[in-house]
Amino acid sequence: MTDQRLIAVEEHLTTPAFLQRAHALDCYPGDRTEVRLTRAVESEDPTRSQLLDLDARLAVMDACGQDMALLSLNPPGVQPYGPADAVPLARDVNDALARIVRDHPGRFGGLATVAPQAPDEAAAEIERAKHTLGLHGIMINSHTDGHYLDEPRFAPLLQAAQAHRVPLYLHPRVPSMLAPYAAHGLSGAVWGYAAEAGLHAMRLVMSGTLDRYPDLSIVLGHLGEGIPFHLSRIDNRYAFARRVSGAATPTARLELTPGEYFRRNFTFTTSGIDDPHVLELALRTVGDDRIMFAVDAPYEETAEAVRFLAAAPLSDTQRANISHRTAERVFGL
Repeated sequence: MTDQRLIAVEEHLTTPAFLQRAHALDCYPGDRTEVRLTRAVESEDPTRSQLLDLDARLAVMDACGQDMALLSLNPPGVQPYGPADAVPLARDVNDALARIVRDHPGRFGGLATVAPQAPDEAAAEIERAKHTLGLHGIMINSHTDGHYLDEPRFAPLLQAAQAHRVPLYLHPRVPSMLAPYAAHGLSGAVWGYAAEAGLHAMRLVMSGTLDRYPDLSIVLGHLGEGIPFHLSRIDNRYAFARRVSGAATPTARLELTPGEYFRRNFTFTTSGIDDPHVLELALRTVGDDRIMFAVDAPYEETAEAVRFLAAAPLSDTQRANISHRTAERVFGL
């Protein structure tokens, strides 16, 4: 096999300027617990250095045989802050990210940061990020002050993403309904992150949002945030609900089944899920042309993720699609 280019698409960074400015800001009251944790992580080594030091990251990539990384601002990005702070902060982060991409051609690409709390400004930044800065998509860290992208207020953002063919990476964060998750440490990656991102994806499907934006491209990490496991039942129960009347009837009469939206609008990444059985399920659910390699650096080990993909029982076509072809198509690399 010679088609071995390896691109990872969920790789986080930060900048000294972002840390200095963002760590001095107040945030939405509901985000204070998450922001305190994020600031602690961003302030302590080794994670701080891993988020900042791109030369060290390139050395790890070279040692592991990873050709390229799509970089994105460490979550939850600018979403915990009011629009007056978040909008200029996002622009400055994107300017810095574009410089990094230009300085490392072929090694780094970028997913832009936008402020959904200012939807019109976010729409303008999506256009600027693609056409002026040359970035490859946007990252949305799930809810913004408890609000989700299927709500009408976010129409300008979704319209811009579809019109400019900018993929939207829907990344997890601490759930908006925090209390049930907090008691036993369930709010983070151990459970709450996947529950939150999966909920957001399901809202986009079940609300009919993807009927209004049929060409919207959405990326979900962690091999679909648990949705492949549930998808046959989701389709089954949606079909049942359409046959009955009353409170169980879905609020939106969808043009497709839920599963068809996941196979049309969504692409999954392997970030943080180095499990061949889960990969097999995702392959059966959406196919190898809708799965991309990702590490989730620096929170997961690059070497381990690369070894997983190399050892996975895949055909040459499946391996090439997952390792680079799907990412090249989805993100226009």
